[in-house]
Amino acid sequence: MTNRRDALKISAGAAALAAAPAALAQGKSKLDRLYDKALVIDALSFAHEWDDEEWAAVKKSGYAGIITSLSRQDLQTAIDEIAEWRKRIKEHPDRYLMALTAKDFERAKKSGRLAVMMNFQNATMLEGEIDNIDVLHAFGMRCFQLTYNYRNRIGDGSTERTNAGLSDFGLEVIERMNKLGVLIDLSHCGKQTTLEGIEFSGKPVAITHSMVEKFRPNHPRAKTDDQIKALADKGGVFGVAALGYFIGTDPGGETTIETYADHIEHAVNIAGYENVALSTDFAVRGISPWATKEEWYEPRLKIFKPSYDVKWPPWIPELDTPDRFRNLLPVLDRRGWKSRDMERLLGQNWMRLFRDVFGE
Repeated sequence: MTNRRDALKISAGAAALAAAPAALAQGKSKLDRLYDKALVIDALSFAHEWDDEEWAAVKKSGYAGIITSLSRQDLQTAIDEIAEWRKRIKEHPDRYLMALTAKDFERAKKSGRLAVMMNFQNATMLEGEIDNIDVLHAFGMRCFQLTYNYRNRIGDGSTERTNAGLSDFGLEVIERMNKLGVLIDLSHCGKQTTLEGIEFSGKPVAITHSMVEKFRPNHPRAKTDDQIKALADKGGVFGVAALGYFIGTDPGGETTIETYADHIEHAVNIAGYENVALSTDFAVRGISPWATKEEWYEPRLKIFKPSYDVKWPPWIPELDTPDRFRNLLPVLDRRGWKSRDMERLLGQNWMRLFRDVFGE
């Protein structure tokens, strides 16, 4: 039989347990509380594996969602890739969900899962057939780049010798993407293709993972102030990639998380706080846990032109960890950023763009 003293002890213990989460939150810094509350999106990332270690990295990251990158050599490969991702997501319904609308990212945040948006970094999987956009959209694709680094049937890529811009087929592709609600990504496109992609799209577009030309003037993947401003003027979003050799100083030098913040702040000065966001261009867990010089660096020397300036190691230590964007907040705080603008950068700007393109 429980007496009054025992009952009081039980009641006090229950109250302490109930208060524990609040006390834990109070013990966190203002920036940690902001990050935990924020809806965080990485606009180009992927799960390197589908194991518990990878999921632990996802949880540590605090991500609500990612835009991922799938193989796109041809239509069948693209369909097979989407099918494989759908299968894996179905096998882990407590961890992942497929992102088809903006609300899916909100659902992921509320349920502690990761929303995954299907994306291709080229348009070769269309095989020159406009209706294949409809096919891939029906399977779940919501984003793709008009070109990779080289020319395709749509336009010129960033490392192409010429700067021809969009083809007639490219204009048809943009019109169909707008009609279906597929996000146009111009990250790897050449200068004229980028500007024309912005100009001819009836909906806002994205540069999901790039850097500013001011700090990387000789790199073909860097975007000019004019491109960034044109993007922002039509409601687009510029994602700053966290890849070390992309954002590194030119012609070399120490690259740190402060360098990353420099790129972000310059983009904000051009586009405004409402039109700049984040991406990595590598796995959630980082590069160093799995990459070797032989497997990562040497193949890229063969794939990319010398102008790509590939370096080893390619990572920035403070950003080569799942909680990279949490690490960024103190840097921005010291530079005078307001909480609201940090929340926009972490994910709200992507969410606004997703609503504009996909609807709720």
